[in-house]
Amino acid sequence: MATATYPPPPPFYRLYKDYLQNPKSAPEPPPPIEGTYVCFGGNYTTDDVLPSLEDQGVRQLYPKGPNIDFKKELRSLNRELQLHILELADVLVERPSQYARQVEEISLIFKNLHHLLNSLRPHQARATLIHILELQIQLRKEALEDIKRRREEARRLLKESLGTLDGQ
Repeated sequence: MATATYPPPPPFYRLYKDYLQNPKSAPEPPPPIEGTYVCFGGNYTTDDVLPSLEDQGVRQLYPKGPNIDFKKELRSLNRELQLHILELADVLVERPSQYARQVEEISLIFKNLHHLLNSLRPHQARATLIHILELQIQLRKEALEDIKRRREEARRLLKESLGTLDGQ
């Protein structure tokens, strides 16, 4: 498959040449892509699934299963990371030629940490959406209260105006 930095436009742009005169002359858009597809030479999939660590060829350091205590496991991995970094410093001082194993262990811990954090992304997205919706509700309630307050103020001014006109 040949690729170019700036490829020419696709040939179907000619189908839209009469669009300004007759917008209905344009063809219907293509259906959404499902499954795998190639984009800029890379294979991608429309399935939004976080692959497991085993699928990526990485050893999992925390327990498997649906009921993971994320807070506990993240703290545990963080402590383990701190310990391995201290051990790396010790190895670099005493046996500099044997640092590669420690670096691999630290890399494994980081991969596990990232996988745990990425598995929390859907929860984060849901919580963010809930926060945004609650904020919108609060802003609309405040706007409604402001409208009611201004309506009452306008009614009061109208009554005062009618009172002064009737008094003359």
